[in-house]
Amino acid sequence: QVRLVESGGGLVQAGGSLRLSCSASIPLTKIKDMAWYRQAPGKERELVAASLKSGEEINYTESVRGRVSISRDLAENTLILQMNNLKFEDTAVYYCASSRARNLYLYWGQGTQVTVSS
Repeated sequence: QVRLVESGGGLVQAGGSLRLSCSASIPLTKIKDMAWYRQAPGKERELVAASLKSGEEINYTESVRGRVSISRDLAENTLILQMNNLKFEDTAVYYCASSRARNLYLYWGQGTQVTVSS
């Protein structure tokens, strides 16, 4: 089992930046697939970015491409989501997920709120 804890959310003006962190209870080198999802009020949870095959493959959803970067900080054992040029529509609860099985992530963090004011 993997315990994930997100941090770094908050209130930011449109055009600003936030850096989300997800700490894991086991070494990231032992986790093949990790991802960030988000869920806005009244909407389904959606994939934001994924770090697959131990970071060898990176994927982004189209709406954040060019503004968001996902990376693994092995020294801090943390999955990072750097978000720049934030937009109002980026407002959501952001979740960290790890360890895919049959295309479903097994472990989830509790989420961190990101609110972008226009």
